[in-house]
Amino acid sequence: FSVSFISIFVLLLFNIAPAAHETDPPFPTFGAGAVEVRLYTDYFCPPCRALEPEVEPVLKSLLKKKAIRLTLVDVPYTPISPLYARYFLYALAKNRDVEHAIYVRNVLFASAAGRNATGKDQVEALLKSKGIAYESLDTKTAFSRYNALIQEDRIDATPTCVILRGDKREKYVGRPDIVSALKKLQ
Repeated sequence: FSVSFISIFVLLLFNIAPAAHETDPPFPTFGAGAVEVRLYTDYFCPPCRALEPEVEPVLKSLLKKKAIRLTLVDVPYTPISPLYARYFLYALAKNRDVEHAIYVRNVLFASAAGRNATGKDQVEALLKSKGIAYESLDTKTAFSRYNALIQEDRIDATPTCVILRGDKREKYVGRPDIVSALKKLQ
């Protein structure tokens, strides 16, 4: 999914200054490894959807070995994407476990594929039907962090993976390159 206007779209949707008194909502970062992996996806991106099942076992293995610190960054390519990103964060507010996060992402990716949930009530019904608890919270801080990472890593396509080792930053775009790069970390 590559669109040149992504920066403008991101600024419009995610560039929200957090209130000074706000507590930080959960952010989708997992693990404590020395290598930082940032995975940029959009729920409505078919290549992103195809990537998920292939990288899941690799990411879980790397996290189990404490080899990586994984950050999942939702990129807003469609007008509905921020709604899905918001409910993903809402689900993390109830359960911060990486297994749960991956399950919620799978549910949201499957729904996006069929465009089954396009409104707030539909997304809430979907999550409830799958037994996913969620808690409404202010997502300004998280969306601001998404925006900062998207700009810092100059993301203009999904799926994209950025791997940081010390001062070295490597960027991979597309399923084959991302899968290969992650497998090399094993």
